[in-house]
Parts: sequence; structure tokens; C-alpha cells
Amino acid sequence: MAETLMNTAGTELTDSRVIRAVQLVWHEADLLDHKRYEPWQDLYSEDAYYVVPIDPETEDFPNTLNMVYDDARMRQMRVARMTEGYAIAAVDSARTVRTVSRFVVENVTDDEVTLRSAQVLVAYKRGRHDLWAGEVTHRIRLSDDGDRIALKVVRLVDSEDAVPAAGFLL
Repeated sequence: MAETLMNTAGTELTDSRVIRAVQLVWHEADLLDHKRYEPWQDLYSEDAYYVVPIDPETEDFPNTLNMVYDDARMRQMRVARMTEGYAIAAVDSARTVRTVSRFVVENVTDDEVTLRSAQVLVAYKRGRHDLWAGEVTHRIRLSDDGDRIALKVVRLVDSEDAVPAAGFLL
């Protein structure tokens, strides 16, 4: 008999709500690796935030310094910069491959799932590989009209050190 996998909150990883959330996170990683930024934007709810904090412990994102703190308007501006006209971020952007794994379910309700995962991103540019690693929290809003990301927080393992500029989204 197969053993049921459980997360720290006791929720089965086979819960259909959790499976939907994990599939959305994997879909997001695929869109980003293929530089499909417009469809990536559509994965987010209108009130969502995409955050890359400097302080690895903070939960007070509006009142602390962040590398990225994007609401819908800022996400749209970031995507425009990466896709329209001449921008160094778009013209000379790295090729990336993400691995997202070690999913831990933090919370599950009928309309929302919060997951933590490990992400390792390898970026290749100008004959050089860079490694970006971090813990990612996604809060996924579930809906019959399509599941959406309500919050994404990328906590880089080296966030308090000098982090090079990235011509891609984490």
C-alpha cells in the first residue's frame, strides 16, 4: 500500500486544490523560462504582489527595502521594459532554467492555497552560468474562472549580500 505524503500542516499533497496550485507554480516557471512575459502577467490577480525582499525574515514588505515589490502596475511596466523596444534587459537577457521543488503546503482553504517551495534558477549569458537559489512562497487564489497568483515572495539565499542585477524575473 502506497504511503500518503503529508506536509507540515497535515494536508495531503494529493489534495486536488494543492495539485492545482503546484501545477500553476510549475506553469509560471515554464512561462518565465520561455520569456513569455505577457501570459505570465495574466497568472496574477489584479491585487497581487511579486516581492523579492532583502531581509530574509521580513513579512512587512511595504515598509522594508526590497529588490522587487511589484503590484499590477509595476509588473506591467517591468514586462513592457523586457519586451518592447530596446532595453538591455530584453536585448541581452539570460537564458534560464528553473527547478521548483520541495513543496510544503502552508495553508489550504476552499478558495486559497499557500505553498512554500525551493527554487534553483540557472541563468546563462555571455558564456557564463549564474546560480540563483531561494525559497519561494506562492499564495494561489482558486477559482472556477481560473486560478491566479495572489502573492509571490522569492527569498534568495544570498539576499543580504551584493546580488547582481538580473535581466529576468525570479
